[in-house]
Amino acid sequence: MDVTIPHQRFTLPNGLNLLVHEDHRVPVVSVNLWYRVGSGNEAPGGTGFAHLFEHLMFEGSAHVPAGQFDRLLESAGGSNNGSTSTDRTNYWANVPSSALELVLWLESDRMGFLLETMGQEQLDLQRDVVKNERRQSYENRPYGLAWETLTGNLYREGHPYHHSVIGSMADLDAASLDDVQRFFRTYYAPNNASLAIAGDVTAERARALVEKWFGELPAGAPPPAVEAPEVGLPRGIRLTMEDRVQLPRFYMAWHSPAHYTDEDAALGLLSSVLAEGKASRLTRRLVYEDQLAQDARAFQSCATHGGAFEVVVTAKPDVGLGALEEVVREEIERVAREGVDEAEVERALTQVEAGFVHALQRVGGFGGKADRLNEYQVFTGDPDFVRDDLARYERVTPAMIAEAARRRLVDAHAVTLSVVPEGRRDLGAGETV
Repeated sequence: MDVTIPHQRFTLPNGLNLLVHEDHRVPVVSVNLWYRVGSGNEAPGGTGFAHLFEHLMFEGSAHVPAGQFDRLLESAGGSNNGSTSTDRTNYWANVPSSALELVLWLESDRMGFLLETMGQEQLDLQRDVVKNERRQSYENRPYGLAWETLTGNLYREGHPYHHSVIGSMADLDAASLDDVQRFFRTYYAPNNASLAIAGDVTAERARALVEKWFGELPAGAPPPAVEAPEVGLPRGIRLTMEDRVQLPRFYMAWHSPAHYTDEDAALGLLSSVLAEGKASRLTRRLVYEDQLAQDARAFQSCATHGGAFEVVVTAKPDVGLGALEEVVREEIERVAREGVDEAEVERALTQVEAGFVHALQRVGGFGGKADRLNEYQVFTGDPDFVRDDLARYERVTPAMIAEAARRRLVDAHAVTLSVVPEGRRDLGAGETV
């Protein structure tokens, strides 16, 4: 497949990168802003700051009173959202094309003038919001602490991915106004951002408006580089966690390559072969044949400083997780030993291609054209990388999948985590002694 996102690229004197994709089919435009800062940029004792600013950015700036950002966008018929990951924070707004200048003004004001109105009251309010979000999504949700526990053991202390994106309660409580303001000055500057505009606008008009609203914002000092130590598990780690759940759930995670490599693509297709759809190997065996599990999932989760290949299986009531682990290991070893069928690879590749095509039907939102342009610009330096990204998957052969399974999974150590109902540690797959 030949996929492209035609665009023009500009760089302002202050370092802000601008990407413009024209699509005049409907009078809608998307403004997508990425900052090169995520939880991986946080220092020990200061976790959760990047995600905290995802909230603070909506609390008003010098010329936009608190609560007005959303009100102004909604009154113009727009919608917006944002997210934080290990390596970036993004914000996007989809609006009628007539409201483009409004969005650019709003974004430039919080980039350049957020700290002029951010005080202790705003910090305390949004700190409480984030802490409550952590309670809802982690402490008080079934299986909510599983991923934090899994990745915290996969990446040792000192690695930028050791802690969760949302941060710890202790670090959020300890964050002072000076700490938070210093974090903003370090990372939220034009030269540490990439702005993509896609939709019903010409490149000339987009550039003129961006220069008008962002051109006078000063560049910041280059942010400190992220130091990521070598990863690897000298031995397997086995953990059991009791939780307020009814069904036991089994997790496995191995170190895997960073994003955009061919091996990353091979493992991505392997995850589909193992657990995507009723015909996938783990789903067919665990759910339908042996009837040990409710469901099975697999992921190749990748980022700048490494990836993780993960398998998650939810057992049926009272099924021991050791039996699930045995099947998971058997099926992965079978792939490494015997390979996969061409038909399995073709089915997995079709799913990847369909995902690309579906995402690129939209100019905005998560995964849309503006978001993809920024993703490739920030992570590869090449906004045209969409064609190469898809080509990685099209190059994958059955032999490459078998080799990736052998090298990254069979011949490597894993973190295994059993989450079991309270008082039922006997259902776990075992713990490291």
